[in-house]
Amino acid sequence: MRVRSTLPKLSRKSAPEALPWLAAGLFLLLLVVLVPGVALASGDEETSQQLIRVLLGVAVILFFAKLAGHVAETVHMPAVLGELLIGIVLGNLWLAGIDWLEFLKHEQALALLAELGIIFLLFQIGLESNMHDLLAVGRSAMLVAVLGVIAPTLLGVGASAWFLPDAHPVTHLFVGATLAATSVGITARVLEEGGFVDSVEGRIILGAAVIDDVLGLVILALVTGAVAAIGGGTSLATADILFILGKVAAFFAIAIVAGFYVSPQLFRLASGLRGRGLLLATSIVFCFALADLAVVIGLAPIVGAFAAGLALDETSYGDFLNNGDHRIEELIEPITSFLVPVFFVLMGLQVDLPSLLQPKIIVFALVLSVVAFAGKQVCAFGVLERGANRTAVGLGMVPRGEVGLIFAGIGAGLMVAGKHVVGPSTYSALVFMVIVTTLITPPLLMRSLRKSHGAGQGEAVADGGEESTAGTADG
Repeated sequence: MRVRSTLPKLSRKSAPEALPWLAAGLFLLLLVVLVPGVALASGDEETSQQLIRVLLGVAVILFFAKLAGHVAETVHMPAVLGELLIGIVLGNLWLAGIDWLEFLKHEQALALLAELGIIFLLFQIGLESNMHDLLAVGRSAMLVAVLGVIAPTLLGVGASAWFLPDAHPVTHLFVGATLAATSVGITARVLEEGGFVDSVEGRIILGAAVIDDVLGLVILALVTGAVAAIGGGTSLATADILFILGKVAAFFAIAIVAGFYVSPQLFRLASGLRGRGLLLATSIVFCFALADLAVVIGLAPIVGAFAAGLALDETSYGDFLNNGDHRIEELIEPITSFLVPVFFVLMGLQVDLPSLLQPKIIVFALVLSVVAFAGKQVCAFGVLERGANRTAVGLGMVPRGEVGLIFAGIGAGLMVAGKHVVGPSTYSALVFMVIVTTLITPPLLMRSLRKSHGAGQGEAVADGGEESTAGTADG
């Protein structure tokens, strides 16, 4: 005889809704108990204490990063924006008397994880940028990219010189370089969600954004070269500028040769080995080797990582794909999901709200946001196709996102004449600009494209592009 239980049953709907938030609350309670003890802990076993701080730091960062990313995506904003904002909140809790998380700002191991995060991020951006498409991008995308680098850089240098007259000239150059950047990822996502990737405007924006990244990295190389020259007691002469440009050109030439000729042989050799994870391991070896080479010749490691991703395509590791392996972009996704949020949260932690809220600095931040927006609208003059929505192209180049943060972070870590190239106030103003440009772009870009293509024609544009591509392939 079967006895029916009289215990009340939880609703299937209420349990899944309540339990995650209950678990999150318990985890927060655990952090409240653990973090003060870890932050204040000291003892003979320094290595053990550091390990505990790093483990807890990563746990805290990932927990809040993923929650903030979820909230941001819920309101149709990039997850990176939520990660950055939660970093700002956590980094300024000391204003409320909570200083338990201050150790996150100074833990070198976390900073190292963040550095690895931006290397993998630039590698991923390079992988998603096709070299063949880049070479065949057309005159419009090239003009849009060049104008989109020159105008914001000049405006940024001018604004910085006006508001920071006592700052070193290199500071003004770094501000201009940060304004030159364009986030491929944020714009690509907006275009994909709206179904405008294969529109004329979408192809111009994405092609120009990739070239923009390359030109931005060139400017970064020039500015960091200037910092190195000044640190050595000299100035950056015309010959030095030409030498740096030559190094960048030579490096990308080496990367292209490595991508077309060396990497297929390397991956073919790896495909004959026994073991698991060989494609992922080989791609990381290739990425880190070019990143190291970039450092050896005096460039930033992110230049090498981006070049490594740009040089690789599916033909390089076709043997692995034929054996059922996933694409490299898919294999490194778990790594970027782990490391990249660490970078963005740490970038937010460095923002000092009291310095940002000074009247002069908040005005500087607002002016930077305005010139950052206006500078990219010059891109509209580079569109040569008749009937194309030039306004949409200019709007698509506005978000600075992760690339702008990387530039600002590098500047904050460089020193010249005993001072940071990008000081706390300037850094906070640049982060403010990144947030504003990232917030305003998605709605403005979608509105502009829908106005020119029609509210429901985005999907038709994408479907038409796919059919055209399929027809070409069949032919």
